[in-house]
Amino acid sequence: MTGANNNVQIRLCARRQLPYNPRVAKLVEVHPRDPQPRRVKKIVERLREGALIAYPTDSSYALGCHIGDKKTIERIQRIRKKSKRHNFTLVCKDLSEISVYARVDNWAYRLIKSLTPGPYTFVLPATRQLPKMLQNPKRRTIGIRVPDHPLVSAMLDELGEPIMSSTLSLPGDDMPLTDPIEIEERIGHQIEIIVDAGPTGIEPTTVLDLSGGAVDVLRLGRGDVSQFT
Repeated sequence: MTGANNNVQIRLCARRQLPYNPRVAKLVEVHPRDPQPRRVKKIVERLREGALIAYPTDSSYALGCHIGDKKTIERIQRIRKKSKRHNFTLVCKDLSEISVYARVDNWAYRLIKSLTPGPYTFVLPATRQLPKMLQNPKRRTIGIRVPDHPLVSAMLDELGEPIMSSTLSLPGDDMPLTDPIEIEERIGHQIEIIVDAGPTGIEPTTVLDLSGGAVDVLRLGRGDVSQFT
């Protein structure tokens, strides 16, 4: 595939000098089960440059940015109309990354291992290595996620660190956005890239708070909670 053809297919335009892009996002089409390495690399390059992306997971679409990118995090808060108390999630490749950003007791580790990869978000006490702007300001916690999705795994392999993430649920909506075309229509002027690997499910993750020494189900979602009720 020539460079010209690749540019046509993934619809990328030059935009390196602006910290914020008021134009319509670029749609990057990626195979959902066998993601093309060159396109994954391009997405990750833009993440490192400060791009805000919409990308599919094993539950719904999410907004993602480079970890610790203050300006992009503030953009997510504006899009979702959330305060600084909004809980963000670190999307991790595997359990080896979790201990860097969160404190995990043995019982919690065993539980997380049994449920990952999968559609769960785990709320855990944050470590000192985690920037304070990513922590819940009162409880000093962070959400941790290990999705079961080939594209997300490929992105994390290329990036070499977690993706700062938030469910793509807009104000007034009952469900997260799941269709890349609808995402483009509704917030394409507010983000840089929409990763199109086809529609996802309509349920967000199940959120399990493990920070208090027991399992507290904060949100019912795609992940099964029958063992906790």
